[in-house]
Amino acid sequence: MPLQNRVTPTGDIIATPHRGLFTGNRGIIHDPATKTLLKKRWASETWIVCVREFRGARRQPMGGRSWTELFFLDEATAFAAGHRPCFLCRRADANRFRSAWETGNGGKGLKAKEIDRKLHRERLDRGKKRLHPPRVPVDQLPEGAMIQDGADSLLVARGRTLLWSPAGYVETDRRPQHAMILTPPSIINALAAGYRPLLHPSASS
Repeated sequence: MPLQNRVTPTGDIIATPHRGLFTGNRGIIHDPATKTLLKKRWASETWIVCVREFRGARRQPMGGRSWTELFFLDEATAFAAGHRPCFLCRRADANRFRSAWETGNGGKGLKAKEIDRKLHRERLDRGKKRLHPPRVPVDQLPEGAMIQDGADSLLVARGRTLLWSPAGYVETDRRPQHAMILTPPSIINALAAGYRPLLHPSASS
C-alpha cells in the first residue's frame, strides 16, 4: 500500500503509487512507527524540492525521525504547492532560481530564509492553500505556472493548458481565463524572469 507522501499542486499530500521526478520536505511531519502523517502538514517555513538521488544516499521514506520524504510529479507541481529548489542537492538550480527571483521581485543577495518567509505568506491562508487572483489572462502566464479550475489543477505550457494528474498531464481543450492562480506570485515573477522548471515528460508528449 503506497504511503501518503505525494504532493499535489494544491499542496495536499495524498497516497498514490506514482512517485514523480522530485522529492523534498517541509520538516518532520510523520510518525516513523506507523509511517503515517501527523495532523500537521508542515513543521518549518522551509519547503524545498530536491533530487531523488544525492551522493549515493538511500533513504527509507518515513523510516526515521528525520525529515519526511515527500514526492512531486515535477518542479511545476512543487512550485504550485509553494516549494523552492534546495540549495544543497540542487545548488545550480537554486542559484538560477534565486537570480530569477531577484530579477522578478527585486532584491540582491537574498538568503534562502528570506525567500522562505515570503513564500510562506503567499502559499498559505489560515493554514490552507492560498489561491491568487489572476493579474494577466491565463494565456499570458509564464511557462510552468499552474492554475485551479474548479477541482482541477492545470499547467500552463507551450501556449496550452494541461490537466494535472498523479501519473502525468493530460491534454485538455479547457482555456479558463478567470481561474485562480496556484503558483505563488513571487514564483510567477521568477518564471516570468526566465527560470524554466523541469516538467514531467507528459507535458511535451
